[in-house]
Amino acid sequence: MRWSGQEISVEQTDALPGLAKLNNLVRSVRTPDFAGVTFHEVLAKSALNKVPGGGGALPFGWTINPYRGCSHGCIYCFARPTHRYLELNMGTDFDREIIVKVNVAEVLRKELAKPNWGRHPVALGTNTDPYQRAEGRYALMPSIISALAESGTPFSILTKGTLLRRDLDLIADAATRVPVDLAMSIAVYDDELQKSVEPGTPSTKARLETVRAVREHGMDCSVFMMPILPYLTDSRAHLDAALTAAKDAGATSVLYTALHLRPGVKQWFMLWLEREHPELVPKYEAMYATKAYAPVDYRKWLAARIKPLITAHGLQRGEEDPVTGGVRSAALNVMRDDNGERTRLAGEPAPASVVPEERLTLF
Repeated sequence: MRWSGQEISVEQTDALPGLAKLNNLVRSVRTPDFAGVTFHEVLAKSALNKVPGGGGALPFGWTINPYRGCSHGCIYCFARPTHRYLELNMGTDFDREIIVKVNVAEVLRKELAKPNWGRHPVALGTNTDPYQRAEGRYALMPSIISALAESGTPFSILTKGTLLRRDLDLIADAATRVPVDLAMSIAVYDDELQKSVEPGTPSTKARLETVRAVREHGMDCSVFMMPILPYLTDSRAHLDAALTAAKDAGATSVLYTALHLRPGVKQWFMLWLEREHPELVPKYEAMYATKAYAPVDYRKWLAARIKPLITAHGLQRGEEDPVTGGVRSAALNVMRDDNGERTRLAGEPAPASVVPEERLTLF
């Protein structure tokens, strides 16, 4: 029983109609430690996800998502629409109906052992967070990390979860065998706003301490200041405080981009904005009236404001993976094709022609 030591208050196998699509559902569980949250344990058929990139030097990427849905509850999360497949809503269901792939590590080992696996870099945390609270109970990540390292597969982790610290010894050991890239997502440096817009996440202070812990283990750590919220976190004072805190924690690079609001996510975000900051509703409606991405003029204005601050704080601009959206893997400089042949790249970002529109946000 994965919930040993816990009193299971509800256990059912037909919690929601949409879960009928999951013919691999084992059970649905509720526990007092996670009030209002239901975990739907499933047997995954695959672990590695191939993400189309558009051709060129990086035609695709690879990701692993041990969980579907996320208890972090970030109002702006772009992954919310993925719950629609299960006839779950992208609002409260995304936060409270969590799919757990309990056998993901076993499936992953089989996939990594296939002769045609090219040891391509694998990104974790680009859809839903692998270190959300449930990971404290299910502990899926240690076996995933071990499987990747033992197979010679480079990997990256992007997370808001301070539970990353539990696995730092394991990750540091993995980094002696394969390229490993780590990043903490810390977008909001105002405690009150952070609790409102990211209600299920660890505090900003706790995440900065996790950056410091990564550095103490001898590894680099990027900070993702994503998303920057127009009129809320884009002031010079907020950006300066954020970069000061990141530098003090030992961050080795910083990545930033403005908020983007995909269909569905936009409606959910606007409900929050109407409740918490009604004075900003007209401005956001104008900015995001026709596109999911902030206007080009705003992005140029933001770049002109933040770039000098990054330089002034002695920080480096990090590189985002143009396919997966995670931190760019150092292993992309040396890749293998499906036949295992080594292909050396120049280390430059993919040409703009192959970068999806949503990635063209870093100026």
